[in-house]
Amino acid sequence: MDFLKLYICVINIIIIGMFKKILAIFLLFTVNFCLASDVKLRDYDEYKIPAGYFIPVLSLQEFSTAYTEEGEPLNFVTTNDIYLFNKNVIPQGTKLTGYIEKKNEPVRGTNAAMTVYVNKMYLPDGFEIPIKSYIYTTNGNKIGGELTEPETYNRVPHYQRWTMFRAFGVLQYVPGGQRRMGEHVTISSGANLKIMLTEPIIMTHTVIN
Repeated sequence: MDFLKLYICVINIIIIGMFKKILAIFLLFTVNFCLASDVKLRDYDEYKIPAGYFIPVLSLQEFSTAYTEEGEPLNFVTTNDIYLFNKNVIPQGTKLTGYIEKKNEPVRGTNAAMTVYVNKMYLPDGFEIPIKSYIYTTNGNKIGGELTEPETYNRVPHYQRWTMFRAFGVLQYVPGGQRRMGEHVTISSGANLKIMLTEPIIMTHTVIN
């Protein structure tokens, strides 16, 4: 008799435990379904922005080789909508962050230079996308680095023609051997810049408000 009561008690405990697990799974499924029903998603279509694509941006801060350190965060924002196949894949107001990857101090004959790497993009709904890109320049994405002006000019006669035993010519100024000391390069807040992608961006659906 005692054995039967013990057996029934064990069976009841097992049944109650299974019921609790089933109830917990049901509640979890119900909560997830309710949350998912309130979330609006973009299309599940995939868009590929190719490497070499230019994205116009605005600098949100001033930075310079004189006082901005390598690795210090920099902030930018897109100035217009970016469309692919009639789809607005990067809306105006998208924020981007990066940092000075490398900078060179000014030396005699050459101005300071820096390269700015941009590695993250934040869509207006807050969705974060990792990217690989640089602030674009025609000098290999190097901002600055130009040759400085000559420090002196020398007057050198330049003969144009000979008449009998006499040479007629003029004095011309030619650069001397020394160039001026280089200067720091600064990008002002609000400067219009271009970002060039070095690797494609795969744009998929993102959660939006």
